[in-house]
Amino acid sequence: MEDILDLYAEPYDPIFPVICFDERPYQLIREVRQPIEGHPGRLIRFDYEYKREGTCNLFIFFHPLAGWRRMKVTDRRTKADFAACMKEVVHDHFPEARRIRVVLDNLNTHTYATLYESFSPQEARLIARKLEFHYTPKHASWLNMAEIELSVCTSQCLDRRLPDLEQLHTELAAWETQRNQEKATVKWQFTTDQARSTLKRLYPA
Repeated sequence: MEDILDLYAEPYDPIFPVICFDERPYQLIREVRQPIEGHPGRLIRFDYEYKREGTCNLFIFFHPLAGWRRMKVTDRRTKADFAACMKEVVHDHFPEARRIRVVLDNLNTHTYATLYESFSPQEARLIARKLEFHYTPKHASWLNMAEIELSVCTSQCLDRRLPDLEQLHTELAAWETQRNQEKATVKWQFTTDQARSTLKRLYPA
């Protein structure tokens, strides 16, 4: 836990960015009946019936100190998908970084070995050398600021029924662009000193 909190306390450094990474499933849902349009004094009304159009996965990269995030939609959440995300972080988003510190959950797909299963040894090593994984403790994924940003996305963008991947991409891109233009971020205030006081029951006696 203190490893994550110490990272969050560091000042902004473009050479050593701290990127929070997370993922969540998403279900595509289509309306069966046309919603009744709203007007002053009455909200738009939706029928309770809907049609499931399958599921997909949402990945998020979140750089809180820069107020930047990137949403990525994939069909599944596999080792290959994770490896592709890490390649994108290294080559596309932070090519000038010397070391990218990634905060993420301790899932079986979130390993350096995944890179070697997806790419040639040379390419996997090139990517791995620029990454430094920092795992949240078990039952403490709330330490990952990407979870907070995903929650914001859910309330601001995914709070309605989206029927297909095309519309999902469109809505997420618009939300991402607006948040990035605003440089919206998370004001993290929980420190190592507070953890030692508030969560002292978790420390060895």
